[in-house]
Amino acid sequence: MRVVAKIGTASITDTKGAIERAAIAKLCDEVSDLRKQGHEVIVVSSGAVAAGVAAVGLSERPGDMPTLQAISAAGQSRLVEAYNQELGRHGLVGAQLLVGSMDFVMRNQYLHLRSTMNRLLELGCVPIVNENDAIANDELRYGDNDRIAAMIANSVHADVLVLLTDMDGVFTADPRTDSSATLVPLVRNDDPLLSIDADAGGSGRGSGGMASKLVAARMASWSGIRSVIAHASRKGVLSGSVSDELVGTTFEAHNRTLAARKLWIAFAAEPAGAIFVDAGARMALMDRPTSLLPAGVTSVAGEFESGAVVEISVGGTVFARGLVSMGSIELVGAAGLSGIGHVVHRDDLVIFE
Repeated sequence: MRVVAKIGTASITDTKGAIERAAIAKLCDEVSDLRKQGHEVIVVSSGAVAAGVAAVGLSERPGDMPTLQAISAAGQSRLVEAYNQELGRHGLVGAQLLVGSMDFVMRNQYLHLRSTMNRLLELGCVPIVNENDAIANDELRYGDNDRIAAMIANSVHADVLVLLTDMDGVFTADPRTDSSATLVPLVRNDDPLLSIDADAGGSGRGSGGMASKLVAARMASWSGIRSVIAHASRKGVLSGSVSDELVGTTFEAHNRTLAARKLWIAFAAEPAGAIFVDAGARMALMDRPTSLLPAGVTSVAGEFESGAVVEISVGGTVFARGLVSMGSIELVGAAGLSGIGHVVHRDDLVIFE
């Protein structure tokens, strides 16, 4: 099997941001166990910013981008050093890969990234992936590492995605505030849980939370990949996830799969605006593979340029996302008109229903 395991900041750093070597060692022990069983493993690891806070002696996580980017560079080197040392105990070689959003959008970059990861696995290495926070040109929350892990899993055709966190899985309510909350052990591929909004809150030391993990699970499911959300400290959590034990919350793979580009459009990209269409346009998009034309557009919300990702709604309900071929100003003038090109080409359109 090919396994992608993502671990969050709160699971490998303490409250001051210092790297918890015991947690790294435990994860690497489990990676080694999988390798002995003949499985390939890619680790997606958060923690660079938190480790950077401790490395440079700050009392708390800064809020400005230049400082966040700077300390992430200091933290990343220490994070990879810890992985290399702990993997080295098992005779394994770690290989750092820093990625950004364009690595999943630009075709050439995507192919290069996929080729590099596949070759590293062939060479017996353990890729250690993180977002390239030090030179990110947006907020350090692009896809957090949960969604990046799902994109990585899609690109290498992984068999299972394991999202390791500081919770035992997905609960019926927040167990921190509701004593009646119970663990959800299994989510079917048609379960509404794959589309709900969860509390985005977490430990405060990372950039994700349960909401981003549910998005990542949905992305994996729509990639034909089974995923698991489980506690990072659970003994044998990786082996259990691979053997399909119920070690947390397991999400079944969907029978519908999306290519990486459409997966990014559907779940990873932040929408820049919204397009509202009439019922006829919605029916045309739902019934057959066609492009969205200006004639079906009733109104536009937000300001965006050509090439931006937007949500597509009817009656207040979002039913699709797409990569627009017109900017918002041009689209406002074209709305309701015929014979002037398309708004979203069918190859850049994802229907949710």
